[in-house]
Amino acid sequence: MSRALMIGTLATTACAFAVAADQPKPVSSEQRVFQLRTYTIRDGQEEALHRRFREHGCALFKKHGIEVVGFWTPQDEKDGKGKKLVYMVAFPSMDAARKSWKSFGGDPEWKRIKAETNKDGDLVDRWEAVYLDPTDFSPMK
Repeated sequence: MSRALMIGTLATTACAFAVAADQPKPVSSEQRVFQLRTYTIRDGQEEALHRRFREHGCALFKKHGIEVVGFWTPQDEKDGKGKKLVYMVAFPSMDAARKSWKSFGGDPEWKRIKAETNKDGDLVDRWEAVYLDPTDFSPMK
């Protein structure tokens, strides 16, 4: 093979690898899944709900394979300042999420804590949960 042909072949191969490496990876059906949860807090119960997560909830999540990404509260009144708690959790897969929530919900310790902290009424008026898949360009996967 001539030197020019060999150099051309190597350059073409290198370009092909560079293009292939830049392509989005196929999404697995068992990819990490996130869940965004928003709780609308009953009037006057913000600190009680925060305390429940701080003292019990996070440890119970860990026990049941629920990875806490973070907790947030709105800054502005119009967004529910003092009336909402937003948090995100993650799981290795959707199947793992289902198993973790089922296990968590059936945990006698959780049932006891929920009964104790809700003895004067539910701390939460309503809640919403949305499962989220990371995009191919998301830095967090």
